[in-house]
Amino acid sequence: MSATDTLSELARLGSATVYEAGGRGGFVDFPLIQVVPGSRAAGPARTALCGQHDNLMVHAAMSRLQPGEVLVLTMPDPAPVALVGDLLATQAKARGAAAILVDGAVRDVEELAEMGLPIWARWVRVHGAVKKTVGTLDEPVVVGGATIRTGDVVVLDADGAAVVEAERVDEVLEASLAREEKERVKRARLEAGELSYDTDGLRSIVEG
Repeated sequence: MSATDTLSELARLGSATVYEAGGRGGFVDFPLIQVVPGSRAAGPARTALCGQHDNLMVHAAMSRLQPGEVLVLTMPDPAPVALVGDLLATQAKARGAAAILVDGAVRDVEELAEMGLPIWARWVRVHGAVKKTVGTLDEPVVVGGATIRTGDVVVLDADGAAVVEAERVDEVLEASLAREEKERVKRARLEAGELSYDTDGLRSIVEG
């Protein structure tokens, strides 16, 4: 399977399945606003650690952003300050970004939704950032308790964001497909009237 097909499959499978199949490890543990309803994405991360209340490094990251990547943006202390608006999102879309994950705020959300580039953010706020502080690019960042390195795959959908280490992508995809098939079989049994209370051995836990 090509790298593009692998990413498409991970996006289709979704963050919850990938998280479970990957061993319940990396996931972004805070509520995410899905700016484009119904969107989903998966791609290798391109990380930027911005200065506090500053988006200078978002502009810098655009010069390194490659098609199919997920731009991951954060600050030392996540705050409701808009790191991305219409003009930066326009650049990201033109560069072929798969998505943007913002551990901060976005603004111009109606324009962003119309643009269609999948974006997830912790907040929506008018408050804009300054452009004074040099941060870092392509260094590991921590977003919602998950360590994300440039090249790690981020899977995003309506449930949130799961992170797959670059070296485990094929393994996690295989496990995710196996989980999907197992759930397909189980769903058919539940539709036929069986209870997970019995199929999962939960009755014995409750009733002895």
